[in-house]
Amino acid sequence: MSTRDQLERVRTLMDEQFAESWSLDDLARQAHLSRYHFIRLFQRHFYETPHQYLTRKRLDQAKYLLANSNLSVTDICFAVGFESMGSFSSLFHKTVGWSPSVYRARVWEQRRMPYKFIPGCFCTMYQLSPQANNSDFAQKSAILEK
Repeated sequence: MSTRDQLERVRTLMDEQFAESWSLDDLARQAHLSRYHFIRLFQRHFYETPHQYLTRKRLDQAKYLLANSNLSVTDICFAVGFESMGSFSSLFHKTVGWSPSVYRARVWEQRRMPYKFIPGCFCTMYQLSPQANNSDFAQKSAILEK
């Protein structure tokens, strides 16, 4: 098995079990490499360290759960593999720009509110001006529905 295949296998394992508490030694052992050689090769092949990759996977899953579930932020923190609520919240804020609870509120608000942007093709099709606001859109929509 080539080194690339070994690294792919470990990355797949990390994808499937991102919530596990992986140590570098565990991951390197899975790839049959020394710890330091594993880090260097992983970064060379995937452009981020194993730790960065695992953290990104966990944050992506946390964003998904915040947007699509009613689990508490604390439950999500531990479900995706973080061991400390404080480190999760500060890392989430540093990476995303908002705290987990603000992120959830904004995503949910975005779903409730219609987009203010109306695509140009839609404007052309229904003779709306490109600068149409929501009231223009609502009036035209009401006419079209009749």
